[in-house]
Amino acid sequence: MQLISYEFLLLTVLLLFLYYVVPGRFQWIFLLLGSILFYAGAGAGVTGFCFFGVSILSTWAVGRKIGAITEESRKEVRERGLAGQEKRQYIQRMKRREKRWMHAGLFLNFALLLVLKYTNFILENLNVLIRPSGYEFEPVRWLLPLGISYYTLQVCGYLIDLSNRKYQPEKNLARYALFVSYFPQITQGPVCRFDETGAELCRPHSFRARNLEKGLLRALWGLFKKLVVADRIAPAALAIAEAPDSFRGIYVLIGMFVYTIWMYSDFTGGIDLILGISEAFGIALPENFNHPFFSRSMAEFWRRWHMTLMRWLREYVFFPVSMSGFVSKLSGAARKRFGNGAARRVPLYIASVTVWLAAGLWHGASWHFVCWGMANCIVLLLSQELSPVFKKWNEKTGFKDGKVPDTIRIIRTFLLFCMLEMFEYYPLRRIPELFLSMFTEFRPLALSAGMLEELGLTAADAAVTGIAAVFMILIGILGVRAEARADEKEQEKGIRSRYFSFPVPVRILILYGLFLAVLILGVYGQGYDARSFIYNQY
Repeated sequence: MQLISYEFLLLTVLLLFLYYVVPGRFQWIFLLLGSILFYAGAGAGVTGFCFFGVSILSTWAVGRKIGAITEESRKEVRERGLAGQEKRQYIQRMKRREKRWMHAGLFLNFALLLVLKYTNFILENLNVLIRPSGYEFEPVRWLLPLGISYYTLQVCGYLIDLSNRKYQPEKNLARYALFVSYFPQITQGPVCRFDETGAELCRPHSFRARNLEKGLLRALWGLFKKLVVADRIAPAALAIAEAPDSFRGIYVLIGMFVYTIWMYSDFTGGIDLILGISEAFGIALPENFNHPFFSRSMAEFWRRWHMTLMRWLREYVFFPVSMSGFVSKLSGAARKRFGNGAARRVPLYIASVTVWLAAGLWHGASWHFVCWGMANCIVLLLSQELSPVFKKWNEKTGFKDGKVPDTIRIIRTFLLFCMLEMFEYYPLRRIPELFLSMFTEFRPLALSAGMLEELGLTAADAAVTGIAAVFMILIGILGVRAEARADEKEQEKGIRSRYFSFPVPVRILILYGLFLAVLILGVYGQGYDARSFIYNQY
């Protein structure tokens, strides 16, 4: 069962009906049952369910144990009247116990992810080393559980938060299972924290027509991005990526733009569909995108793109690594030998490399993604180092703020992102050569009359995709402007604030028009196999 399928539509409609018919205290149970049905229908299999169950049970049990140790330590301090040095030593001893349990839970779940997702990657690299001996490891054929990259981050974040005493552990196993398995968020995010969605999923929600309308609008917009833009442009992106010898020069530039549009419309389309369905249930999930292509720097871009993943990496990887004892020692050694400047850079550099190595490997078990992560890391660190130079140059030239400077920075950031995406789809050894071909073989006349056919597109595909992409950009611009003008007290922000300012008949026409656009212009029909969302594979 995929997000775009009749089965999923039927499941969602049936759940919505039951959800608002049953008493509020039972609503979460139907969400849990629906999530189990979705997971089963998505082809998880018995093995997938077992691994999924191990993650849920292990982190729930470890969480309860951490909570019990926390409660025991508080009770002991209170009953024994501990104070001063004795209290600190006792609390530190109990914290070490909590950390041991947390590390055990993290080890188990990350080990499952490592074995199931990265075994073949490890074996491939080992084979390179031992191939001269005449022996090679055979690849394993394990079924990768649905959503393992997403739910592993959620459950491990839960354990870390409990160890840091951010909130109390969930005592009800079924409620915790809903937090981990909530459909359809498990397929491609957003990556949620227990303190922001655990209670939200389980509390009663009254039926509100506005929530249903909000959800329908966002879900249709997500389907528009996915079916009208992403799935129409996908053949061109794949054709250029898979045949670098045939498509060089200007085609490399076209491929950069086409691949980026495909990636963005596919991923944000899926997220809009997920958040829209949740809004129909009255459930608020965290936003995952905030108009990333309006960013003026790569640092800002990564605060706006896949926001929940980057937040997870920042909170659970960057800060712990940068403040760890090992890094502090290295920083101290750098201060003695090279001065304060080097000492300040050590935590930033080590934590940044760790984050982007993790981000690359999370996206895929491939050197492509490792190099993609490291390339992003280098660009961000270079930007950090050169920021004083850019600042002085801007002050000298008067190129500070304003529409023209900001527009140039936005275009520069977009182009940088497009270039970095080349690491995802081109053979690594070919990237420098293909990149240079944009300058040495940039021949616009090479765009022949049969170009569209070569890229797997028809004239109708190109026209519909182009118009839809322009429409998507215009909606983004209107959304940014609406958010800039939004008042703190406004119930809706962004483009939807404009939508809800219209009278009901006009809103119905907008919804109907969007529905017709998806129905008529979407890529599906006889012989069409709906493409899975790109981020499902992560």
